[in-house]
Amino acid sequence: MATVTVQSEYRDLPLESLVESPANPRKTFDQEMLTELANSIRAQGILSPLLVRPLGEQTYEIVAGARRYRAAQLAGLDYAPVRIVELTDAQALETGIVENLQRRDVHPLEEAQGFRALLNLEYSVEQIGAKTAKSPTYVMARLKLTELAPAVADAFTKDQIALGHALLLAKLPPAQQQEALASCFQEQFANGKAKPILLPVGHLRQWIERNILLDLAAAPFSKEDAALLPEAGSCLECPKRTGHNAVLFAELSRVDRCSDPQCYGAKVEAHVKLAIAARPKLVQISTAYGQPKEGSAAIPRNKYVPLRDGKPEKHQRDWPEYKTCRYMTEAIVTEGTEKGETYKVCANPECPVHHPNRQHQRNHADAASKAEQEKRRREEVLAQATGLHVLKAISDAVPVRLMKRDLLFLAQRLTVMLDERRLAILIRQHGMGKAKDGEAPAKLLESFLPRADESTLGRILVESAILLPGHNQADTAKILRDAAHLYKVDVDAITAKVRQEFAAKEKAKPSKALRKPEAKVAKKPAA
Repeated sequence: MATVTVQSEYRDLPLESLVESPANPRKTFDQEMLTELANSIRAQGILSPLLVRPLGEQTYEIVAGARRYRAAQLAGLDYAPVRIVELTDAQALETGIVENLQRRDVHPLEEAQGFRALLNLEYSVEQIGAKTAKSPTYVMARLKLTELAPAVADAFTKDQIALGHALLLAKLPPAQQQEALASCFQEQFANGKAKPILLPVGHLRQWIERNILLDLAAAPFSKEDAALLPEAGSCLECPKRTGHNAVLFAELSRVDRCSDPQCYGAKVEAHVKLAIAARPKLVQISTAYGQPKEGSAAIPRNKYVPLRDGKPEKHQRDWPEYKTCRYMTEAIVTEGTEKGETYKVCANPECPVHHPNRQHQRNHADAASKAEQEKRRREEVLAQATGLHVLKAISDAVPVRLMKRDLLFLAQRLTVMLDERRLAILIRQHGMGKAKDGEAPAKLLESFLPRADESTLGRILVESAILLPGHNQADTAKILRDAAHLYKVDVDAITAKVRQEFAAKEKAKPSKALRKPEAKVAKKPAA
């Protein structure tokens, strides 16, 4: 066969003289679609010529048309119509990429690799968008897909996760992608076997915002301080900040977040160390439940009272948190949530304002003060018990209407917003058992929900809505009353019943006077 020397020529070439280009961004070919195309080619032939360039005397590289080439082989053709053009390696790469990217059936990851190849050819994002009729935001998002961690890219290629999941994961540093990938799934039990279920993209977005994308506005350290963590530099210049790439993080344009929680945590640690070094007398406190770590200088949360700013509401006027004392001092959180934040606290156990119970034990305060404290304690216990009974009555009145999958989804979304104290209420309400040593209550609830029936899920939904954090005590009481009115629960009757139960328990307790030890009677000497 004679060498083709013209710049552009249409001919029929034998399939055996054609080779696929290694630069073709399309790496996967759907066998079913190839078979359909092969059947069409048998009936009508190849309607659009393949674009090829000469490599030698009898060899031509397919610049565009690899899918038609494979389908022609399946159809049993010997020849294919081609358009022969003289192209340099760079021109062939560019032409092949652009032609394939205009096809609708290209996998998004292959499309992303094509965009990356064009970027390596010194195309700008705007030029790539113009060539492929895509917006710069679209191109940027696709380019990030080339930065997927291997495990995430594999899951995406196998269609285990959707494009929406992959686009969100691609915005994270590789170290966080694997952890975030696991949050895309939830195990559900069917016939005694666990099966991973892909959760909606919205669930992943909220998980990322809670665990990965940390709000820089709430950071306790200075975002401008490049010397705080020299290897990281200033947050304002950091490419891991969402505000640094407004195109990629368009949905977060109003919120500036850090996408590297390890770096964020290291800066918090550095901030705490510098603060303590500058002020050695600064009190260290823990906001975590339980005792601080062994050897820690942090005061546990039950040993101090954080003081609140602002004017208290009417029902808060007697709260110790709104009162000042001569023992007030500044403290920094070194363990638990809000680490690095500073607060004014009272940590003196002798303070009569913030630790009245201990002061009473030491100074034997008068009976009137003790009676008042006991009255307040009884009222709080009574109010809590009444509230729990009303909550149970409301949940008993909740009808079953939604499908189980809908109820399960809503229950899972609401319960993750509850703190440990409110989760403990739900667990106790429904007899879910007791968490194992070291196991968080959320894990117990997580395994309970998929096994719960529709009625139980419906009750948990209403209970969770009532228990959601963010309400003060007065708001919670109002929400409970509104729910009781909606479900026609007789709050007065429940309140009367709880009071009767408490009165019966008080009556059954032995009187303090009866519990006084009897005086010993001296024995008479023997006659």
